[in-house]
Amino acid sequence: MKVYADNAATTKMSRSAIDAMLPYMEEVFGNPSSLYTIGQEAAEAVYKAREKFAKALGCTVNEIYFTSGGSEADNQAIRSAAEIGAKRNKKHIISTTFEHHAVLHTLDKLQTEGFDITYLDVHENGLVTAEQVAEAIRPDTCLVTIMYANNEIGTVQPIREIGALCREKKITFHTDAVQAIGHIPVNVKEDNIDMLSLSAHKFHGPKGVGVLYVRKGVYISNLIQGGAQERGKRGGTENVPGIMGAAAAIEEAVKNLGENSEKLLKLRERLIDGLLEIPHSVLNGDRNSRLPGNVNICFEGIEGESLLLLLDAKGISASSGSACTSGSLDPSHVLLAIGRPHEIAHGSLRLSLSEENTEEEIEYIVSEVPKVVYYLRNMSPVWRDLQEGKKDYVIQ
Repeated sequence: MKVYADNAATTKMSRSAIDAMLPYMEEVFGNPSSLYTIGQEAAEAVYKAREKFAKALGCTVNEIYFTSGGSEADNQAIRSAAEIGAKRNKKHIISTTFEHHAVLHTLDKLQTEGFDITYLDVHENGLVTAEQVAEAIRPDTCLVTIMYANNEIGTVQPIREIGALCREKKITFHTDAVQAIGHIPVNVKEDNIDMLSLSAHKFHGPKGVGVLYVRKGVYISNLIQGGAQERGKRGGTENVPGIMGAAAAIEEAVKNLGENSEKLLKLRERLIDGLLEIPHSVLNGDRNSRLPGNVNICFEGIEGESLLLLLDAKGISASSGSACTSGSLDPSHVLLAIGRPHEIAHGSLRLSLSEENTEEEIEYIVSEVPKVVYYLRNMSPVWRDLQEGKKDYVIQ
């Protein structure tokens, strides 16, 4: 059996997204900046796609900017807020220790440019609080950037409360919602969000297409120079086929959100219950305040890389963390942030489901993962020391 369970890394494109793209590769292939008919047809299509995203997020059409993906959107949002902050002599930014690297690396760069970054600690359950943000705010704070849902452990943050606090303090609030959009309800107005990043390939759209929502009146600077596209804020000819596929995907995802969530919650709970039957295993992140399709578990006494390779041999595609850092041998910074020791963080397994997964596939995972874990433990000198009492178990 083949089971794809790494949807947090990327999703399979939906048929509706593919069908929406094809006419704009074969027939309406014009440049939207062109004045002749085929170009204006493409421009009209992009506008209609923008309308679909505005409807999905609860904002206006002119607050939607298309990008190449979540990483670009994160960079543009954060650097824009930093730029206007510096002009006002405000160079303090608040974030968390378990953000995606698109955010963390951008903040690292700003730190070399004289910005002071406060990284909020994450509680063991994988959540931060509005109270933590309130305590960290200073007179020179220009930006708070906190992800909507974590890409590794799936925990959903109290974004509405944090956004309300930032709005009250007149501080720009950005959220990386790449993992959230299309999977849980998000409304930028109700959530008090000033800027939001998303990426189409996380909800069955094409890779290479993202959106940056920017609330009217919030300043953004150009990350890419070169043209007047995106109302002068992002140079470069629009990826019309990709934008059309992304719009079809978000429309479908929002339409089926309730039905998909209900199905995924049942699959997720069965998967968690089944895998936690393995001795000395622990769920990472709050069990309830998490994405409906996310399961992240640590198994003591094994290495995650070996676990993934053996599961792959059994037809199960999974992850030990973020796909963006899968080439690294370092333990997940997210798991370290919630207090997992290095040796435990190394033995993590992330399974991220989509509505295409079946009960049969979940039962297959539940039957095969314990076999692989037991096999690896039997080969491990660390596990032998634990069993012989030479070391104490970390996970009881």
